[in-house]
Amino acid sequence: MELVCTLTTLAGQPVLQVSGEIDLATVPYFRDQLVRAVTLHLGVTLAVDLDGVTALDDTGFGMLLGAAGRAREQGGDLTIVSTNARLRARLALTGLDRAVTVFTSLH
Repeated sequence: MELVCTLTTLAGQPVLQVSGEIDLATVPYFRDQLVRAVTLHLGVTLAVDLDGVTALDDTGFGMLLGAAGRAREQGGDLTIVSTNARLRARLALTGLDRAVTVFTSLH
């Protein structure tokens, strides 16, 4: 499956909307898009909207954590948005939700 990342702005906040599967085949593209989004928005909070994601492997979790670290090094932050209860449970199980704030909506 294809992975699509779209960088938009909602109420002044940058949002990286992601849809598709984040797996071994798509992680390089996902990493590039995360780095690009963080670099373009230094010093602000970037929301990563995972509502369109159908699969997220452990490497993808690592990419999110790394991007959050890069954002914080530059005076910004990264948050995750997901309405998917299974994905939020997995974020909790891995402990990623303790390192990165997870919201159920962009509002």
